[in-house]
Amino acid sequence: MALLVPMMQGEPPVVERGLLAMSDVAWEQAVRRTAVIAPLAVLDVVGHAAADHAAGELNISRRQVYLLIRRYRQGSGVVTDLVPWRSDGGRGGGRLPAPVEAVIDELIRKRYLKRQQLSLAVVYREIVRACAAQGLSPPSRSTVARRIVAMHPAMVARRREGADAARPLQAAGGRVPEICAPLEQVQIDHTVIDLIIVDERDRQPMGRAYLTAAIDVYSRCMVGMVVTLEAPSAVSAGLCLAHMACDKRAWLEGLGLREDWPMSGKPRQLYLDNAAEFHSEALRRGCEQHGIKLGYRPLGRPHYGGIVERVIGTMMAQVHELPGTTFSNPVQRRTYDSDKTAALTLRELERWLALAVVTYHGSIHGGLDQTPAGRWSRGIAASGTPQVVTSPTAFLVDFLPVLRRKLTRTGFVIDHVHYFANVLKPWIARRDRLEKFVIRRDPRDISRIWVLDPEGNNYLEIPYRTLANPAATLWEHRQALNRLREQGRREVNEPELFRMIGQMRELARTAQRDTRRSRRERERRTHLKPGIRSNAPEPPADAIADGSPRALPFDDIEQW
Repeated sequence: MALLVPMMQGEPPVVERGLLAMSDVAWEQAVRRTAVIAPLAVLDVVGHAAADHAAGELNISRRQVYLLIRRYRQGSGVVTDLVPWRSDGGRGGGRLPAPVEAVIDELIRKRYLKRQQLSLAVVYREIVRACAAQGLSPPSRSTVARRIVAMHPAMVARRREGADAARPLQAAGGRVPEICAPLEQVQIDHTVIDLIIVDERDRQPMGRAYLTAAIDVYSRCMVGMVVTLEAPSAVSAGLCLAHMACDKRAWLEGLGLREDWPMSGKPRQLYLDNAAEFHSEALRRGCEQHGIKLGYRPLGRPHYGGIVERVIGTMMAQVHELPGTTFSNPVQRRTYDSDKTAALTLRELERWLALAVVTYHGSIHGGLDQTPAGRWSRGIAASGTPQVVTSPTAFLVDFLPVLRRKLTRTGFVIDHVHYFANVLKPWIARRDRLEKFVIRRDPRDISRIWVLDPEGNNYLEIPYRTLANPAATLWEHRQALNRLREQGRREVNEPELFRMIGQMRELARTAQRDTRRSRRERERRTHLKPGIRSNAPEPPADAIADGSPRALPFDDIEQW
């Protein structure tokens, strides 16, 4: 989770607005600083020669290098420890007003970092015109030039000239790099599982699930996986990352397993294909925040990323032995009735996959000539214990989809749903002077959101304003909204929305014959924990017709 940037005595206050509110220019500068400072911060002594070399790379003084090293050591080891300071004009600091900085950042991002490749002169003229239109004093041309020089060359080349131009600035291409330690590179990919699953209540077929898997290239161990009913998305990638980075013992116990799956930790690099969910803003900045580099498979080079595909292929071959398999194609399936023979629920499939992974880890791997578990153990003994995340929910928040909303006098309103907590009151009093807030929302449970503190880098959990409303998924919410609009409701309000969710759940519960879609919707709600706040007002009966859980205070919700 994003943390407050530590301040040291004598340093100017950090007033950057945090992980996603930060401009691209400031964020790229922080990433560049981290790449140079992090290797120095782990040394016992940093000599003048090393400091001078870093100062030359960052175009700062030797004293500033030592200050950055101190900040990084006293921080949390993440990018936001080294965010640029925003000074009010003191000696050595930036003297531009915040509105002028905003104009520079916006036009560099929207005009300079584009394939049209506008010159500095053209962009500077547009900055001058924009400042004049707002009654602001324009910056000097040299100031704008310094902002551009401070950006990472690879990022500039990628935005202005494309990925091929940026590749020489990032790493040598043409061959798959050699991996020398566990978690040095992890490949992630999605697949639809070749198996029809059944619902928990009636054991009726409800279609296929999706698997997101993470494979450690060095050891070939599966270091993370997530099984969902939703098509691959940025949330799937975030869930898989959280599963990879955290200790898996509690998760295994929840599945009723005593087996050992010790492969956990934050990877140093993720290697991905070019699917849209792997290029999201949330994934990119979340990885940068936690020091995880992103790499993408070059087009037309199938040997990149093949490791995760081979492991997934091996696992799917084993799935074909289960009742209800769809095999890989209709030719293999022939007259086999997958729906009629389906027997495993989503939870049972997840349990089976966990057992299959543990078995795979203990089997001799042909490409390694040893077991993946043995290779992992030897690699860890040589390179050291990986960094394991202790709070899965806090880690996951950095990878959830992003929204931006203005604060109202009653809190936040997102898709007709109100959110409020007392912690918002100080900001409500001065909401007219605040910009839009950065908000994270988990599509699997919209009864709470995470709001980025505008005065720091930490997230705050904000619940429904009406806690008696039932916890719901984003898919239920959208379906209810569409149903109301089909009925001709031009103006939708929150009570009508949750009343429709309750009616749809009741309809699915009382239908003579469940449809496959309704069974999938019901299974999506199984992670929502039951319970009710003792002093909450009683909601309308039809709002909780199927006994679905109502939103709880966060202290009472099982987070993970």
